[in-house]
Amino acid sequence: MNDFNSNNNPIKPPPRLLPLLQKVKAVYLVWFQYYQIIPKAHRHTLGQQIDDIWIEIIKVIATASFLPKQEKITYVRSAIQRVDTLKVLLMVLWESGSLQNNQYAILSVKLEEIGKMLGGWQGQLVKQNSSEKPEEK
Repeated sequence: MNDFNSNNNPIKPPPRLLPLLQKVKAVYLVWFQYYQIIPKAHRHTLGQQIDDIWIEIIKVIATASFLPKQEKITYVRSAIQRVDTLKVLLMVLWESGSLQNNQYAILSVKLEEIGKMLGGWQGQLVKQNSSEKPEEK
């Protein structure tokens, strides 16, 4: 295998992601493996809802990463709300027996890490936005 495409141009490595987005993507891939094997009764209902929320989290964080810092806070808060919702829905999936103990434990620990990262980002944004002085006219 060579490092050139069909036009003999070098193949570029994929772009680097924000560390938080990289972590969310990695945990989503773990979830996706579990999602494919959860019982059918939950796969197309609660499982689908959980999957949709994961996708929303990825989209919201990706959007926030490209916005000016004054506009990021709304998106970061939205991601935090979705992560909190995800925690509850995963708990329901686990308590109903559709997610095994070890699967739930793995996802829960990773979601806690993501929540802490989002909380830190939110705190940083609040601090930055409050320390900026409005321009005088």
